[in-house]
Amino acid sequence: MQETFTDATNRFHATLNIVMQPLESKFLARKMLLENNSRIAVMEGAKNNLPDTDAQKSAECIRELASGLTEKDLLLVLISGGGSALLPAPAPPMTLQEKQDVTRKLAAAGATIQELNTVRRALSLLKGGGLAQCANPAQVVALILSDVIGDPLDLIASGPTVRSDSKPEEVWDILDRYKLSGSLPSSVKEVLRPHYGSQVKEQPEVVKDHVLNVVIGSNTIALECASRKAVELGLRPVILSPGVCGDVRSVSRLYGVLSRFACSPEKEPPPELAAEILQLGPEVGVESWDLCRTMNVLVEEKKEGWGATCLLAGGEPTVHLTGNGRGGRNQELALRVGLELSSDEVKCGAVFLSGGTDGQDGPTEAAGAVVDRKLMEEATSQGLDIDGFLTNNDSFTFFSQLSEGRRLLMPGLTGTNVMDVHVMLLPPSAPRDFQ
Repeated sequence: MQETFTDATNRFHATLNIVMQPLESKFLARKMLLENNSRIAVMEGAKNNLPDTDAQKSAECIRELASGLTEKDLLLVLISGGGSALLPAPAPPMTLQEKQDVTRKLAAAGATIQELNTVRRALSLLKGGGLAQCANPAQVVALILSDVIGDPLDLIASGPTVRSDSKPEEVWDILDRYKLSGSLPSSVKEVLRPHYGSQVKEQPEVVKDHVLNVVIGSNTIALECASRKAVELGLRPVILSPGVCGDVRSVSRLYGVLSRFACSPEKEPPPELAAEILQLGPEVGVESWDLCRTMNVLVEEKKEGWGATCLLAGGEPTVHLTGNGRGGRNQELALRVGLELSSDEVKCGAVFLSGGTDGQDGPTEAAGAVVDRKLMEEATSQGLDIDGFLTNNDSFTFFSQLSEGRRLLMPGLTGTNVMDVHVMLLPPSAPRDFQ
């Protein structure tokens, strides 16, 4: 038997039973996965990636299916990002709306994703290993696509097959921290009472022995594959990090300084560049040793003349919204890196690409964009004010108008999601432009 709840609607093939996908992905599973005589039922819900009654009904179907399994059965669970919204199963007597209100207030108060997931798991029948518990004593195999930095199994889709060790008192500590304990509905308090929590969440150790969780796709894997392809193309690959995060302004500055470092005319780049790169590390989620390793490779390339370098990274930076334009973090990052490459500080022919692995960047048709040092000159000649587009978070409109959209990355929906990939091609040290 098989169950899938995924925002990616992956190309998995099996015999039965349920595929859950976002309402916006209508017909995607049928186009990419199902044949006309397929026995797989497609259930849609979670419009705008928010739990809703359609998703709750589908989650109940999955719970009933799992609960009816025996030790002779195998439950195959396919999981990717977005699964949390597709599998809402609030513990009674709490309603879905009451559960959503609690998590919404926590998010508004500044709770971290770890704190949010701790509370979500405690209020759910299926998250935090609840699905695996329902399926016991059947064997459970979960194949997971990770869209979370570091691939923490308990955070991807809130870990329906990963045992949760959270206790009710930990949840109360979080609610107290954000001053929400006193305003909880009586139904939520009932669920979080120790005697009730044990009924919903205590899982026998034997459940662990019946569950196998395997990450079959992640940003790290994507970067390793890209690295092998770079070698085939005659490039020298270096993987910076699969965990790039933080504000796109800091991330774009990092790539700008790295390009200056790599393209410095001296064999030993100025120490102030290395110092700024290391200073930016904590802001963008990249460890110092990863930055030092990358800089060492770039210096060796300059000394030995290896040829063009392909710098690879991935993750999920964030955008501070100041406008209401159309865009996404990949296109905004590319635009900001383009400004860095166009500045007087940078004198090299680096090319930068940022793209979402799902083929869609924000509410746009593009996955990302490609930029180089000619971006500013190109925009100015066409009467486009880059700063204005950035202020309005309107990067998609900018790239659509620039040179008839030729810099946009338009692969179409890929059917998977392992966050974003960043590629920066750095020219060889020889005094010639990189083409």
